[in-house]
Amino acid sequence: MSVTVIVGSQWGDEGKGKIVDILSDRYDIVARYQGGANAGHTIQIGDQQYILHLIPAGILRENVICIIGGGVVIDPQALLDEIELLERHGINIKGRLFISPNAHLIMPYHKLLDSISESGTQKIGTTGRGIGPCYIDKYARKGIKIIDLLNKENLEKKIRHNLQEKNNLLSKIYHCDELDVEAIIKEYLAFDKIIDPYIKDIPSYLHAAINDGRSILLEGAQGALLDIDFGTYPYVTSSNPTAGGACTGTGIPPTKISSVIGIVKAYTTRVGLGPFPTELLGEEGDKLREWGAEYGATTGRPRRCGWFDAFLVNYSRMINGIERAAITKLDVLSNFDEIKVCIGYELKGKRLKAFPTEVNQMEEVKPIYETLPGWKKDISECLDFNELPQETKKYLSFISETAGFEISIISVGPRRKQTIEL
Repeated sequence: MSVTVIVGSQWGDEGKGKIVDILSDRYDIVARYQGGANAGHTIQIGDQQYILHLIPAGILRENVICIIGGGVVIDPQALLDEIELLERHGINIKGRLFISPNAHLIMPYHKLLDSISESGTQKIGTTGRGIGPCYIDKYARKGIKIIDLLNKENLEKKIRHNLQEKNNLLSKIYHCDELDVEAIIKEYLAFDKIIDPYIKDIPSYLHAAINDGRSILLEGAQGALLDIDFGTYPYVTSSNPTAGGACTGTGIPPTKISSVIGIVKAYTTRVGLGPFPTELLGEEGDKLREWGAEYGATTGRPRRCGWFDAFLVNYSRMINGIERAAITKLDVLSNFDEIKVCIGYELKGKRLKAFPTEVNQMEEVKPIYETLPGWKKDISECLDFNELPQETKKYLSFISETAGFEISIISVGPRRKQTIEL
């Protein structure tokens, strides 16, 4: 029995999709534990690229069972589009995809309220997919869950009650048109007919799998520094991408977790607003964005780019219990003469001993850098660690030591074969 958690160790977009796809071949079950269709996990198989927003990346492995846990919020149309995409490419999901009845549903009013919020002065740079408003209703105990689809009368009652409140808010506060109650009820009842075969008691299923000795890979979305409790609040997501969220999002207890693998990009990126101490604002940042194709898989937004922040990743290692890491997009750094690594922060002339998540402090810190020589060689065809230039090996050794983890996987390109395992 092995239960492994995959965690994004920075601000998301670390390349989790590829690593989950590679590791899935060694696991019986892959389960997504939080977030929603704001995630975009990209997998390149040959010339075909898949971008998955809700369904775990393990679905691309023929015999792997995939789970969407109760900690995930589900946009019905996004899920149906993803199922249709996979089937169109000949990927069989029947009997391989199961969804927790406790997962909450994103409603049309969630997306509308999200977009209104992001158009105001207090925006934080969300994807506008309704994730935050859905989690708000969940914790306000007003949410609509997958299980509610199984009771037509109860579903209609909940939708009507929620829409009365939301329409009042939309019309009287935001001066927007009210939403059509009957159309929404009709849409979600139709969704129920399609989704019924996928609904399963996930905690019981996973506990039985563990007792039978089956292996499970738990896949998170976003990154640790976007965690609602441990990230750079308020510029965070609305759930817990950290390793602890894997337990609450699936029903697997902490005592059953075998290991935590951190996915770590060889440099740092961030989407949306929020502090970013190592951000490169000039030509170097633009080049890094272009060389790394750093544009959001979900929104297409350009990502902010900067040097590797070992101080930040060390904090992520601490709160997640990361022992091993997969380094991704190492090939992107091949064009630099010199590469900087942040080893700490200075605030008002004093070096900080601990990572600050308080946003005002984060905006004022100055990164402390070590400069390493670049390798100026294409490494995208390297299939063995010994084929890497000495400068590349030194860079890997340095970030491993300063961030406090052991490197077990190195990705030098988007395709499956562009992977070195140690």
